[in-house]
Amino acid sequence: MTVTSGPTSDHPRGLGAISEVRAKWGWFVALGIAMLIAGVLALGNGLLATVVSVYYVGALMLVAGIFEIIHAFGVKSWGRFFWWLISGIVYALAGIFAFMNPLLASTVLTLLLAIALVVAGVTRIMVGFEHRSEPNWGWIVAAGVVTTLAGLIIAVKWPVSSLFVLGIFLGIDLIFQGVTLTMLGLALRRR
Repeated sequence: MTVTSGPTSDHPRGLGAISEVRAKWGWFVALGIAMLIAGVLALGNGLLATVVSVYYVGALMLVAGIFEIIHAFGVKSWGRFFWWLISGIVYALAGIFAFMNPLLASTVLTLLLAIALVVAGVTRIMVGFEHRSEPNWGWIVAAGVVTTLAGLIIAVKWPVSSLFVLGIFLGIDLIFQGVTLTMLGLALRRR
């Protein structure tokens, strides 16, 4: 029995797309292995990976800033025009700053990351305690404690931690993405 790429009365609409993706399983595995290797390399050189991640964030901010500036000229209201324009300029300047001084930018980003982790962790702890009547509420509290501790450790070691934390996060993310894509590709092959 073959699966066609178009909808028929015998096959739901999505089966054609699934078989097309299944045929590309090798690309998923190859991309997964490449991401695994990149993740290991990032963990091996945290400073370089941190600089790369700052360049990536800087590029995103620069592009977003340019689009916001362009968007500002499409807004008819003068009050909104200036808000979009100022926002776009700030984003673009932050992106340029990240390229000009990636280590200082990593210091700022690492401090913001530490603050965000502490806030998120404390919020999870509060939510967990609010749901004490629910089963497994302790897992929410435990996750909050781990997140809060991660943020506090980064903050206590700051600014030295800014030399490697972003690179470690990048490396871990690449490894998890690599494992996920590799397993997905292998699962597609088995089907």
